[in-house]
Amino acid sequence: MDRLFDLAQRAAQLEQAWRSKRLARVGDTSLKLARMDAQAYPDEAHACAEGLLVLDGELHLDVAGEAVTVTAGQLYMVPAGVSHAVRPGSLGTLLIIDA
Repeated sequence: MDRLFDLAQRAAQLEQAWRSKRLARVGDTSLKLARMDAQAYPDEAHACAEGLLVLDGELHLDVAGEAVTVTAGQLYMVPAGVSHAVRPGSLGTLLIIDA
């Protein structure tokens, strides 16, 4: 099991944008890495809350009809069951924290 993760290196190795790869589990929580490529990502909702931590760049969301911008070093918590979509222009590296 890996204990030290070079997130920038791992993000650069991701084959496809918006296809997250699980790095590790902490209890019942998954830590997943995704590369954002400025393209929109469709609307979705999850049964559990989801944390979106921007490592570098910016994430532009539409959360239940409200525009939200998350910048590097910021964490946005999407409540369980809340519809959210990625707006165009989101670019960088994202760490997704979910169950």
